[in-house]
Amino acid sequence: MFRRRKELHPIERLREWFWPRSGWRRAFQYGWRRVWRLSGSPHAIAIGVAAGAFASFTPFVGFHFMLGFMVAWIFRGNLIASAFGTFVGNPITFPFIWIGTYDLGRWLLSYDKPANMHPTALSSDLFFNQALDKVLPIIGPMSLGSVLLGVPAAVAIYFVSKPAVEAYQKKRRETLAQRARHRNAKMSERQGQALPE
Repeated sequence: MFRRRKELHPIERLREWFWPRSGWRRAFQYGWRRVWRLSGSPHAIAIGVAAGAFASFTPFVGFHFMLGFMVAWIFRGNLIASAFGTFVGNPITFPFIWIGTYDLGRWLLSYDKPANMHPTALSSDLFFNQALDKVLPIIGPMSLGSVLLGVPAAVAIYFVSKPAVEAYQKKRRETLAQRARHRNAKMSERQGQALPE
């Protein structure tokens, strides 16, 4: 029902993932509008978005939705909002997040930087040949750094999201109340015209 009429070629699908046809600005606007329209308290929705944003700072790519759901569930946030929050991590922000979390974690753990070792150096060769020896020195610092950068980012996103959702819900309630008054006035007018003189 919601699928495209014409399926995209895998290369086009990959291009859409890195650069949506409508542009990143429009994609973010669409995402924010979907968040505002969710049912639930502004607090629960903002917690959900913050949980998803926190999850996107972790190095466990592919598990961000699950991590966001878990964090949102623990803090009684909106689970659907947490899925939208994971879009904080995207092809534009991931390089900055990965390098920032890795460098911060490595600095705190006093790791010596191995030669040619950086989050951007992750390749299939690392995962198949001596995977643990080469991946753990990257995942460890990134995990620590993701907590230290992810928590402040989640808090900031909570305080941005909550008033935005509150304002949208208030405006929506006023719009619905105005429509109901307008509809009732029309019905009263029709009933008055239908009464015999």
